[in-house]
Amino acid sequence: MSETNEMKLEFDSRPCNESFARVAVASFMTQLNPTLEEVADVKTALSEAVTNAIVHGYQNEVKKIHIECHIQDQVLEVKVTDYGVGIEDVELAMQPMYTTKPDEERSGMGFAFMEAFMDELEVESAPGKGTTVWMKKRIGRFERK
Repeated sequence: MSETNEMKLEFDSRPCNESFARVAVASFMTQLNPTLEEVADVKTALSEAVTNAIVHGYQNEVKKIHIECHIQDQVLEVKVTDYGVGIEDVELAMQPMYTTKPDEERSGMGFAFMEAFMDELEVESAPGKGTTVWMKKRIGRFERK
C-alpha cells in the first residue's frame, strides 16, 4: 500500500499571496526529495495558475483562491480553484498567445507554461462559476547524482 499525504490552503486573491502559494506548495513537496529543477517547475506552473485566478478569474477583486495538494507514490497533484467569472471557451483560452487582457500586456502563455512544466494539465471552467486547474508532476524521474 502506498503512502499518501495532502494539504489544503485558502487565501485572498491578492498578488502578494502568489509568492506565499509558491512557497507553501514547494515546502509540501519537499517530502518527495525533488531536484531544484522539479521545485522550480512546480512553482512556475503554480504561479501561472494563481495569477490567472487573480487577474482573470476575479478580475483583481479580493475573493478566495483554494489550493489542494495530494501526494501518492512520487506524484504530486495540485488543484487550484477560483469561483470567479469562469472561462467561456477553455480550448481557446489554452491556445498559446491567447489573452483576454492584451491592453494589460498579458502574454497569453499561462496555460502553455503550466503544460510545459507539469506532466498533466486539465482545466474545467464554466462562465459565472469559476475555474479549476488540475496539474500533476512525477517527482524523481531523473537519476540523482
